Amino acid sequence: MSVPPDSIVPPPPHEPVPPPEPLDTAGMPSHEERQWALFAHLSALLGGLLTSTFLGLGCLLGPLIIWLVKRETMPFVDDQAKEALNFNITVAIAAVVCGLLMFVLIGFVLLPLLGLAWLVFIIIAAIKANEGERYRYPFTLRLIK
Repeated sequence: MSVPPDSIVPPPPHEPVPPPEPLDTAGMPSHEERQWALFAHLSALLGGLLTSTFLGLGCLLGPLIIWLVKRETMPFVDDQAKEALNFNITVAIAAVVCGLLMFVLIGFVLLPLLGLAWLVFIIIAAIKANEGERYRYPFTLRLIK
């Protein structure tokens, strides 16, 4: 069967596809800011390892130093270093409470759970900060504003 040439309908013309919208990088922190924010979160882990004090004052030194050095020049680092510092102060207070609760034996259960939560939340915060997202730790006392 042959089809007469008059009955062949040409396909409709294709509409041009608009180019993809450019990513909005105006509000995104720079690579250097994201890297320093990552260091602010991870420095608590490093401070704990170097001072051999798990959940102690060594965990406060890294975020504190980064916050004091970079707070004037990098707003994203200022925010994230304060957040890391506040979180580690809160965890240090909770560790003292767990230490006191060891007299009634519940502290022996709570302290390892606190340590695990501390580790997990710091890793999550570091990943989010490296992606340029302002991370907020849960259950944190905001002592430094």
